[in-house]
Amino acid sequence: MTAPTKPPHPSPARADLDATGADLHSPVIDWFDENARDLPWRRPEAGAWGVMVSEFMLQQTPVSRVLPVYEQWIARWPRPADLAAEAPGEAVRAWGRLGYPRRALRLHGAAVAITERHGGDVPSGHAQLLALPGIGEYTAAAVASFAYGQRHAVLDTNVRRVFARAVTGVRYPPNATTAAERKLARALLPEDEPTAARWAAASMELGALICTAKNETCVRCPIAAQCAWRLAGKPEHDGPPRRGQTYAGTDRQVRGKLLAVLREAHTPVPQAALDRVWHEPVQRARALDGLVADGLVEPLPGGLYRLPLT
Repeated sequence: MTAPTKPPHPSPARADLDATGADLHSPVIDWFDENARDLPWRRPEAGAWGVMVSEFMLQQTPVSRVLPVYEQWIARWPRPADLAAEAPGEAVRAWGRLGYPRRALRLHGAAVAITERHGGDVPSGHAQLLALPGIGEYTAAAVASFAYGQRHAVLDTNVRRVFARAVTGVRYPPNATTAAERKLARALLPEDEPTAARWAAASMELGALICTAKNETCVRCPIAAQCAWRLAGKPEHDGPPRRGQTYAGTDRQVRGKLLAVLREAHTPVPQAALDRVWHEPVQRARALDGLVADGLVEPLPGGLYRLPLT
């Protein structure tokens, strides 16, 4: 895709934005070159499939929890066709306790589509990636950028926080990604593809390691001198309350306990075995019904349940 031609006389606002981007790119990328973590999905041998698997697993899940599951997954299913040949329930079983297990079903569905539509190779086109089941705008941009070195705005929570602080001057981005954030991310992209892809990875790593949500380390930040939030005296967040991640006692916890029983079993499980995992029958039934509705559990005649085979 050809980059749009810059207007010969940009507006002052656009000129300021270009200057900001130019000021940020080199120090952040240089910092990344020196400090990037050696993660398996960043190695050349990971390929596009390794990048895609990691992106599914890393959604709302820290790297430390993902690493062992990722290694086991890639060893068992080194190509999309290997996963596609298995029952979707095996993907749920291998997902273990990563949480949000519907991601496992979506990744299995994407593997089937890649095998059927693209000869088993993860497509490089952004539109082709976006057309895969379970792939949204973020994941399509991330795979195109990290696996194929393309120029896309990759906006995860870490990147949004870096941009909010460094450019916008606020402590936290909005709870949901806005059109203004997407516009800013596109405006900050370097013009050439390799640098843009490097910038995407570097800004994400900066948010993960330095510009964190609770304990930012400004003394180690390569762009502290340009950071609008720091220069403004780090004003407190005055937007909507930040959403917490509660777990204990929620339906998510009950769902996790029910799935744990089914993952350990290689034959159908009776209702009585599931009843033992949670004391409150109404919540337990609601959680089980939700798992069935989401396609994560398959009910069988006689009050038996198993992970899905189709």
